[in-house]
Amino acid sequence: MTIYAAGVVPWREAGNSIEVLLVHRENYNDWGFPKGKQDPGELLPETAVRELKEEASVSVKLGRKLDIIRYTVGTEDKEVHYWASKVKPKAAKKQKFVANDEIAKCEWVTAEKAAELLTYEHDQNLLKLCVELHKAKELETRAIIILRHAKATLRSDWKGEEAKRPLLPEGKLQAKRLVNVLAAYGPKQLVTSPWTRCWDTIAPYAKKTKRTLIERGQLTERSNKRRPISTKKVVDALLGKSKSGLICTHRPALPSVLEPLAAAANKDLKKHIMEATALKPGDFIVLRLSLGAKPKVVSAEWCLASED
Repeated sequence: MTIYAAGVVPWREAGNSIEVLLVHRENYNDWGFPKGKQDPGELLPETAVRELKEEASVSVKLGRKLDIIRYTVGTEDKEVHYWASKVKPKAAKKQKFVANDEIAKCEWVTAEKAAELLTYEHDQNLLKLCVELHKAKELETRAIIILRHAKATLRSDWKGEEAKRPLLPEGKLQAKRLVNVLAAYGPKQLVTSPWTRCWDTIAPYAKKTKRTLIERGQLTERSNKRRPISTKKVVDALLGKSKSGLICTHRPALPSVLEPLAAAANKDLKKHIMEATALKPGDFIVLRLSLGAKPKVVSAEWCLASED
């Protein structure tokens, strides 16, 4: 049996380097990054955000995924997924940490001090990775999420207009389930195919976050088949934005949506991105982009919500 857990390396700018937030567990007499076990019904991105809030009283949106740490606890295997998250000044000001039975201290320290305090090698390695990424200007990123619409009524079972083919009850549950996991990443600009099954997949998240859904007919199956270049232009427009974003579209349109993003990545990452043409209904891929005038895709992370 494997125990699944998730955590965050919270960081902020400190001159030419970074500071990180560490927690101290008195019972274990150790220093580490906030983390904890996955609760029933949670996806790991949700776990990471929740545990940071519970252990350190800090709210964040997830940044790039760092690593998966595997080790043994007694007779059980443990797998911990870690993300890096920049803590904004506003969030830091709101931090109201109170010592409890689990966490005795919570402190912002320099990277150098953290290297001295961290108890475990895997946390040391996470710190080194963050410092290296910061030097390379690839620690702070923005996200573009590519989401395949939730499970819809089969074509063979639908006699109406294709554009209005609806989600199945299972698909509607997936759409509700996506609200919290997408909130862990916090996409701001929401772009969708106007067809019912795409709109209804992302509408619950848009409603919860009070964000406008932007319709783009170029993302429909029909438009993509006729003019895939128009579909790619929708992606190019999102690449040129400074905010994080999300595109909800159809399986046949995924190659056209992913190709402009793959073109902004290195060879190895490009292959990984194009594998997302096989996303199942309700699944998505999170692409992390460097900041600046010419963003490049620096990492890709799959979220298989359909397997929850």
